[in-house]
Amino acid sequence: MLTEDQIATFRVRLEAALTALAEEDALGREGRKVVTLDQQAVGRLSRMDALQNQAMAMAQAGRRAGEARRVQAALDRIEAGEYGYCSECGDAIEPARLEADPALPRCLSCMRG
Repeated sequence: MLTEDQIATFRVRLEAALTALAEEDALGREGRKVVTLDQQAVGRLSRMDALQNQAMAMAQAGRRAGEARRVQAALDRIEAGEYGYCSECGDAIEPARLEADPALPRCLSCMRG
């Protein structure tokens, strides 16, 4: 079972992670803009490169959004008093595993299946 101090520490880490993800997403917004067709300014290969960069930026945004949902779910578990317990079986999650990833929702047994 986690102490109140440990939970408070994990809350700070999770909130910082959520803020960092939002900042990264704001920085990546430019790369996700629509690539316009302007043959005068951008040649065909340059346009293909721009489209590829746009696709990569969108994929990164998707990964950040998924991670933000995972972190927010952990913060929600803290608010509900369920943090540190497996979302599947209800057993305590090992503190060392939460140190490595404070957003973990499941214990090692349930993760392994």
